[in-house]
Amino acid sequence: MKIYTKTGDQGSTSLIGGRRISKADAQVEVYGNLDELNSWIGVLASYQKVFGESDREMLGAIQENLFKIGSFYSFDFSIEKKFDLPFIDLLDIERLEEEIDTMQGKLPVLKDFILPGGVRTAAQTQVARCVCRRCEREMVKFSLGQTHWNSVCEQYNALGLQYINRLSDYLFVLARYINMCAKDTAFYF
Repeated sequence: MKIYTKTGDQGSTSLIGGRRISKADAQVEVYGNLDELNSWIGVLASYQKVFGESDREMLGAIQENLFKIGSFYSFDFSIEKKFDLPFIDLLDIERLEEEIDTMQGKLPVLKDFILPGGVRTAAQTQVARCVCRRCEREMVKFSLGQTHWNSVCEQYNALGLQYINRLSDYLFVLARYINMCAKDTAFYF
């Protein structure tokens, strides 16, 4: 099987369900941003010397969740087919919150705004956080115009937004935590 299909050469792509839409469509923007975020999480997970096995496992779980959320936003909502892709649940959001609380318990109280930066891994974590916030903005913008969503789609959208919001918090705290471990005080106080 060839990787190239040539079906997108004229600027369109297929949604799950088969309908073709412009690559400039807001829906493609949403799942494209989620894909970019997933790639940034992959960059972070590649730092073997910074993250232990449990940290890489957490980053892997985040990547799987981002893939699930991206699959949802890749779906053709105009068809009457039942939406049956795997999705995240509240436990995934709670796991992020637990990780945030654990790291926050080890960090000094944040007293001022901090600049994104510090050691390379922390700086790249801040880039991932910015991409995460962009994902959230695009998800909100796209969801405002939906007229074909049923109650399941609305529930998935709400969970996806909550997850992405919490993920940006997780990435902010993770960057501070990485800088604290590296003793780069300018970027975590």
